[in-house]
Parts: sequence; structure tokens; C-alpha cells
Amino acid sequence: MSKRGGFPGGANFGGMNINKLMKEAKKMQADMEKSQEELQAKDFEATAGGGAISVKVSGAKEIKEIKIQKDVVDPDDVEMLEDLILTCVNDALRKVDIAQSESLGKYNIPGLM
Repeated sequence: MSKRGGFPGGANFGGMNINKLMKEAKKMQADMEKSQEELQAKDFEATAGGGAISVKVSGAKEIKEIKIQKDVVDPDDVEMLEDLILTCVNDALRKVDIAQSESLGKYNIPGLM
């Protein structure tokens, strides 16, 4: 240890300047936050049953809209309609997950995803 405390040689660790490292970390954090905000502002759509059902979700995984064509509504076959809706919603949410992975995966921070 040096006389003033801290580490010998100042704020360099193995040739890395700690101040530079901190600036890069802050920039990466700001970039990640911007990417997350952009993703949450996007809408993702999916369809099922040949377009009989359509779902729109936000990048924040909030369902914004569900559209059902009248000819697919059959009171004697509610299970089919429920299955189509589930399929469509899950597909839309998968699209958000893929976009999130593509957008934030470039940061490659262990434990983040």
C-alpha cells in the first residue's frame, strides 16, 4: 500500500484505468436503458387460425389489442377459440422475447438474461 492509502500506482489495475472503465460502464448502462425504452415502445403482432385471431402486444408485454373475426366465434366450440387466442398471445409474446434478446444480447453481461 502506498502512504496515502489505496492501491500502489493510483487507479490503474493491470493497465486498466478505473475511471475509464467506470465511464464505459455508465455509457453501456445508458445504451441498455435506451434499448429497453425503444423496445417497450414497439408493438408486436401475431395471428392464428389463418388470420381469424390477431393480437397486438407492446414491448413491455402488455396486451394492447385482440381482434376476433365473427365467423370464428362458434358457441358450440368455445375450446377452439380459446386455443387460437392462447396460441396467438403466446406467439406475440415470443416475438417480444426474441426482439429483447436481439436488442439486449449484444451487451453480453453474464446473469443479465
